[in-house]
Amino acid sequence: MMRSIKGLGGILAALTLAITMGGSAGATSDQRAGTFPTSISLPDGFRPEGIATGPGPFAFIGSMADGSIYRADLRTGHGTIISRGPGTPALGMKTDPHGRLFVAGGTGGDARVVDTRTGRVLASYRLATGPAFVNDVILTQGAAWFTDSTNPVLYKLPLRDGQLPAAAVRIPLTGDLLYGAGFNVNGITPTPDGQGLLVVQSNTGGLFRVDPSGTTRRVNLHGESLPDGDGLLLHGRTLYAVENGVTNKRSAVTVLRLNEAGTDGRVVRRCVTAGSTYRRPWPPSGPGSTSPTPASTPARPPPPRTPPSPSRAPERRSRTVTNVRRSSRSPPGRPAAARTSLASLVTFSVRMVRAIE
Repeated sequence: MMRSIKGLGGILAALTLAITMGGSAGATSDQRAGTFPTSISLPDGFRPEGIATGPGPFAFIGSMADGSIYRADLRTGHGTIISRGPGTPALGMKTDPHGRLFVAGGTGGDARVVDTRTGRVLASYRLATGPAFVNDVILTQGAAWFTDSTNPVLYKLPLRDGQLPAAAVRIPLTGDLLYGAGFNVNGITPTPDGQGLLVVQSNTGGLFRVDPSGTTRRVNLHGESLPDGDGLLLHGRTLYAVENGVTNKRSAVTVLRLNEAGTDGRVVRRCVTAGSTYRRPWPPSGPGSTSPTPASTPARPPPPRTPPSPSRAPERRSRTVTNVRRSSRSPPGRPAAARTSLASLVTFSVRMVRAIE
């Protein structure tokens, strides 16, 4: 069974990576001369979750089952597990120019840094001692920042002169953002001006700006929200926000236009994925809106860049998970094989467009 992704627009059409479950690890399908492979097979039971790209033409895919890291060559589709996991999940992931992969540990309450070349664990950090769900990570402002969907804190790894710290700094979240029952802060990304952070709260659909001190301020979305908000990706002043459909059964990528400070945003369009039951016409009337587009033919945001002759992945009917980042994770209990990580594919597409130009 395949969970296909449609209507995410030109940014996703640039390059789509299908992660095939249960196949021969490293095998590719539909690879034609002069094109990128359209699928990458993973080991049985891998349960892919987070994804990150680079340095070089590589993707790194984390296992929710045991935290192992699979490295795939995007030119050939072949890959292998380079780092065996500790038995707890590998969720949100980001790479840096030094060849380091920062991994959020989910229910393990930890984070680790892995060498992308050798798979060696360079450092491990205990972030929480009680219940926790270390969900996503972003690299900005000279630090790695991790969210926790259970506890109202951010975890900061200061990277002074690129050096890994001995321990993480725990930063309590104060201000407008209040934790409640359910799944709280999920995805994270910088503000357009680079002076703060943006986080989405899954159970309320709220988007919040976070100062480095931890003070939060609700972003004015002019009556809109991001229900089941998940991964976030910023490109200039355009924010792509995944809605994972955990509670309302509607999976979508919502495109917003932000002001420079990240305190105000307006929804430009909502791209609903295939199989969603959401049928609200989009966009709504009002300032900044465009002509309504039926949910069956979602509007397509223009790509930030156009790659040379990108190949489009054909639709399949095999057992496939289309892996896009969730830069963030769904709560425990939702079958991993039935999830799609939309934000990772957005991130992946943008970065690959840059890499191949």
